[in-house]
Amino acid sequence: MSRFSNNLIGILNFLTLLLSIPILVMGVWLHKQSTTECERFLEKPIIALGVFLLVVSLMGLIGACCRVSWLLWFYLLVMFLLIVLLFAFTIFAFVVTNKGAGEALSNRGYKEYRLGDYSNWLQNKVTNGNTWERIRGCLESGKLCSEYHFKFLNDNIEKFHTEQLSALQSGCCKPSEDCGFTYVSPTNWTPGNVNSTNLDCKAWNNDPKILCFDCQSCKAGLLQNLKTDWKKVAVVNIIFLIFLVIVYSIGCCAFRNNRQDNWKRY
Repeated sequence: MSRFSNNLIGILNFLTLLLSIPILVMGVWLHKQSTTECERFLEKPIIALGVFLLVVSLMGLIGACCRVSWLLWFYLLVMFLLIVLLFAFTIFAFVVTNKGAGEALSNRGYKEYRLGDYSNWLQNKVTNGNTWERIRGCLESGKLCSEYHFKFLNDNIEKFHTEQLSALQSGCCKPSEDCGFTYVSPTNWTPGNVNSTNLDCKAWNNDPKILCFDCQSCKAGLLQNLKTDWKKVAVVNIIFLIFLVIVYSIGCCAFRNNRQDNWKRY
């Protein structure tokens, strides 16, 4: 019975070790194949995650199965810090995504988004010029608005108004309703209300490389997407935290077994 916790920790870390290998392979593949800023942005976190899982799983596996107490102690320390960090991030995610929501429009299937509705911390992240330029490049290279254009190309204005646009499509690929522009196609609008106080109206351009990528509504659409994704991640984190606490508890039992065995040996 005393060996059960050690064996279980060994099995769990062996599975984690196997998981780290395809993650590392994916990171290396992205490093060799990446051609855009977005792909290069992803490669480093993926490689770092793979290396982290590999090292931690080796520590847990050797520490539990080979009865190396000091290595298992470091493993438990890393696990404890990971639990604390995940808990803090989960609380933080719920706090910073608590504010902000799309504005429902009369007789429209889509919503519009205002940057000022979101938390100051999130606003500061997208109003930074250098950061937004990188995000803007990702949105362009991801063909966000070109796919939107071809998807709704055959819509007349009545049909277009009923479409369920995503937050990014609504914020980045079309002008705000405040502007009163005349619809020609999903990405082609004739300027209308020149006296609008909405600064996004002046930022709009029919050029496919510009559109509303420099608009506040585009940044707000991104934050709405981020808010939705972070809430999902926070829920997954809660489940993962429960799992980590269970593994940590089993690891503590394995560490105690190691110490007892070492004490008996001497």
